[in-house]
Amino acid sequence: MLPLRISIYNSTVIDMKSIEIDENVQRHLSTSEKRNEKTLNTGSKGTITIEAEYGTLKYERRLSHPRETVWKAITDPKEIFRWLPDYKGTFAGYNGGAIDLVNTVSGSHVTGDILVWDLHRVFEYEWHISPNPMFPHGEPESVIRWELKQDGDSDTLLIVTHSRLTKSTALRLAPGWHAYLDRLEAILNNQVPPDWARRFAEVKELYPS
Repeated sequence: MLPLRISIYNSTVIDMKSIEIDENVQRHLSTSEKRNEKTLNTGSKGTITIEAEYGTLKYERRLSHPRETVWKAITDPKEIFRWLPDYKGTFAGYNGGAIDLVNTVSGSHVTGDILVWDLHRVFEYEWHISPNPMFPHGEPESVIRWELKQDGDSDTLLIVTHSRLTKSTALRLAPGWHAYLDRLEAILNNQVPPDWARRFAEVKELYPS
């Protein structure tokens, strides 16, 4: 299996390496829960681009569902917290709305405004992380953007971009986003979603530290 590669400013490319899982997450795992890397669907892995002081995460998923169904899953709070289970709080996913969330595992506090709400096409919002032990300087500029494009007659190409992150945070969040999107995809398919911490441990070796 070929290693995942990431693009770096000035066209420098480095191989993906494993990323250490946070101690708060590690406590949820046991050796028996970790599967071999060969079982992973590496076609769904994301990319990390570093330019100057910023890092950008990007993921593409082809989903066998119409845009309307996917849109509801990423904008309706009742659906959001099914695949984003570690967060509690307010997620007002509409024009003029805002988010105010706390991660129940890490304690991170996230706030932001809805920036773009283009029905069934683009959903973008700020994801500002307050300083905390995991992110000492916080992430005061980061933005998450969801783009939904029709793929064939009724499927959807989902593009998720998390931009304006510091390099260290981009590297830390990459496998976490992968795990959340795996949960989202499973729920859309009416399947039992994978445990987030277990999935994080499985995919972290696809991403660099």
